[in-house]
Amino acid sequence: MPAIRARGLLSALAGAAIGAVAARAAYVAFTRNRPADLAGRWTRKNHRGEPITLLEGPAFVAGAGAAAALTPGLPGKLRLAALVAGVGSGTLGAYDDLYGTTASKGFKGHLTALARGEVTSGAVKILGIGATGLGAAALVSKGPADTLVNGAAIAGAANLANLFDLRPGRAIKVGLLTGGPLLAASLFRATPAAAALAAVPLGAAAALLPEDLGERAMLGDAGANALGALLGLAAVTKLSRPGRYALLGTVVALTAAAEKVSFTKVIAGNPVLNRLDMLGRRPVDPV
Repeated sequence: MPAIRARGLLSALAGAAIGAVAARAAYVAFTRNRPADLAGRWTRKNHRGEPITLLEGPAFVAGAGAAAALTPGLPGKLRLAALVAGVGSGTLGAYDDLYGTTASKGFKGHLTALARGEVTSGAVKILGIGATGLGAAALVSKGPADTLVNGAAIAGAANLANLFDLRPGRAIKVGLLTGGPLLAASLFRATPAAAALAAVPLGAAAALLPEDLGERAMLGDAGANALGALLGLAAVTKLSRPGRYALLGTVVALTAAAEKVSFTKVIAGNPVLNRLDMLGRRPVDPV
């Protein structure tokens, strides 16, 4: 058992380190000396109305993808599942970043538009991430029922992470707060593959957190969808069947709640959540 834990720790450290180094390198490469027209396509206004780049998202996808491909200790099917979930959802998120509109918003809005025969970029992303979630799940599941549950959890986690990407650092903080205990549990219970898989997105996300908190960049759909999908995959790989049902139920409940209430208002109204949310951020502009 100690030898297995040690192997898991080494794999996790390698995954986090590769993800961090690759994500930082990708971010520098994507943002340095970019032509004005290309940089402009990836620029949006943040909650303050200030210009901010979305290239943090592709940098996260590249870093996490490199780590998934190179981290030692990951079985072949799990490695492939991570690439399908992370790169697949990140690519679909990037498509929505570049071509999405605000005509339809939210999960319900895009599906309602689709029911009217209008194919929005958000609907393409939702259906595509559902497909990549099922594809990743098929590689690590036992039987059709497990595949459906795990695929829904992976895709749902990808969408849910994006719902938190509304303030600097928030989506990454949520990822670290949920992925950290998953990583610790995987190490404690001596499951090295699950530990390495959880470490991959955590390392890449932590390396990009300063840019996010500094309001120089944001994950966007590309990065947030990939972060959620990879953590969802790590969770379904580690959890028991009851745990995976609980995870799916929680993801569905939070996604449904987001259609009715503002996470930002809920967080601002809770002293503990608000303190965590503001940690490392610029002060809120006075009204």
